[in-house]
Amino acid sequence: MVRVVSNQAVLRILFVSAGLLVAGAAAQQADQKPADKPTNDAAAAQAQPAAAPTEAAPAKPAPDAVDPLKRPTNEKQKKKNERALKQELSRPYKKWLEEDVVWIITDEERAAFKQLSNDEERDNFIEAFWQRRDPTPDTEENEYKEEHYQRIAYANEHFAAGVPGWKTDRGRMYIVFGKPDEIDSHPSGGSYQRPMEEGGGETSTFPFEDWRYRYIEGIGQEVIIEFVDTCMCGEYHMTMDRSEKDALLQTPNAGLTLYEQMGMANKSQRFSGNGLERLGAGPESSMLQTKEFDRLEQFAKLQAAPKVKFADLEEEVNSKVILNPMPFDVRADFVKVTSDTVLVPIALQMKNRDITFVNKDGIQRGTVNIFGRLTTLTGKVVQTFEDTVQVDVPAELLPRTAENSQIYTKALPLRPGLYKLYVAVKDVNGDRKGTWSRSIKVPEFSDDKLSTSSLVVADVMEPVPTKDIGTGNFVIGTTKVRPRVAPASGKPALFKRDKDPKLNFWMQVYNLGVDEKTHKPSATFEYEITNLATNKQVVQKTETTDTMGNIGEQVTLQKSIVAANLQPGTYKIEIKVNDNISKQTVNPSALFAVE
Repeated sequence: MVRVVSNQAVLRILFVSAGLLVAGAAAQQADQKPADKPTNDAAAAQAQPAAAPTEAAPAKPAPDAVDPLKRPTNEKQKKKNERALKQELSRPYKKWLEEDVVWIITDEERAAFKQLSNDEERDNFIEAFWQRRDPTPDTEENEYKEEHYQRIAYANEHFAAGVPGWKTDRGRMYIVFGKPDEIDSHPSGGSYQRPMEEGGGETSTFPFEDWRYRYIEGIGQEVIIEFVDTCMCGEYHMTMDRSEKDALLQTPNAGLTLYEQMGMANKSQRFSGNGLERLGAGPESSMLQTKEFDRLEQFAKLQAAPKVKFADLEEEVNSKVILNPMPFDVRADFVKVTSDTVLVPIALQMKNRDITFVNKDGIQRGTVNIFGRLTTLTGKVVQTFEDTVQVDVPAELLPRTAENSQIYTKALPLRPGLYKLYVAVKDVNGDRKGTWSRSIKVPEFSDDKLSTSSLVVADVMEPVPTKDIGTGNFVIGTTKVRPRVAPASGKPALFKRDKDPKLNFWMQVYNLGVDEKTHKPSATFEYEITNLATNKQVVQKTETTDTMGNIGEQVTLQKSIVAANLQPGTYKIEIKVNDNISKQTVNPSALFAVE
């Protein structure tokens, strides 16, 4: 009895029935059976009758029966193997690219490194990479490289949080920019008194840290980076939204800002139309939108690789690092000229103590050069200005005037939009220089919307002669208005009771509704000065257009009070404008301090 153990045996039987010729061929093939035929087929062949020609083996083995080591390799497989081998050999270079220098290599360098074809080229590239950053190329040591790896080690030791420290946001900032000049750390969160710029008031926070750098090349001065640990797990991430650290942000009627406590704002307003941040309304809330572009720009620059510092003479000459900076403050106001043109008076304020005085014919003279440039967001220069401020003080009075301030203004006509303002000053008689840059948003004054100019708190406000109307320093229209500029620290403009006889407030109102019958506006103006420490109104006054003579849709408001009548403290001046015809209201405000 014939035992069939495979499909091949069945096929052989069919071949026999087809004819003797095919059977003979099959028998001949059986004599040529390969030696490496699987053992089960050989046993099946032995089990068949010897005379049967149907026991012939197949002519070729199955494809998968070929020894893989002897199988020929096609061209595609060769290239694949070469790539795998190259990748295996290049793991140290991949680690160097994706870990060692991931935060400091530029996009151009990264792209160039990936194009290299062999390890010799990669070694040469890495050597040149560190040489370009070596501050002292004439010595054997590369201080930049040594410092870089020390920073990585420090980051891994201090900032690890489920991932190596170099991968965290704090680790990245430390590796790229080094140790901050100051760290305001709140490792446990808890009670937090907001600064006025964040709305004031008290709340509770998640753990957070504010890192302050006095200067970072390519980014600017007084750079503050905030990290928040919202998961309470040690994973601090960098944030643009300063409200993210507020643990009571989502809790109704908790952690209220100063205005929310006073009933002047609602906490729900934080979540609508506040742009990048969900900070509540406060005395300086109007300044937040103008700083949004600055925060976006700074955040983007912090994410980029630092600029390569080639150690050559040109880099030294063009260096922006100022070792002995000269402090000064800047203020920009906005006054409507036409619906398409806004006058932007830019005021610079500097202390006498920061100016170097030299004797000139018995008079102590200080000289400061000023240069300013205004550009669009694309970098196109719109306006430039330069001038010299000269201060003459009798020698015997110089010590007493050290705390006095010098103010310079330049009024620029601009169209509404966002601009970048750069200002640089130089003390001619000394070695001090200073720079300042910030984005400014020039508002659009439409013809159908009630609006106002900037509310200016001034130390001088007086009419000018007819021949000087519209021209000269501090002149706006028919009035000389010299603003008191607030310091860069965020504190309000300061007036002294014993030196400043008056505090002056200047503002223009635009687009008041006009009655069709009388051709006159009908509006009320409420002046309120509040002591922020006691939340009590110390001045409250109301006037109407009926008592202001012949005015039209535009009116200029000018008020003065005696500084000595105010106790030391911080105050808010608010002017509420109620248009009885158009039913529109505006209420601009400003802060100032008295001591």
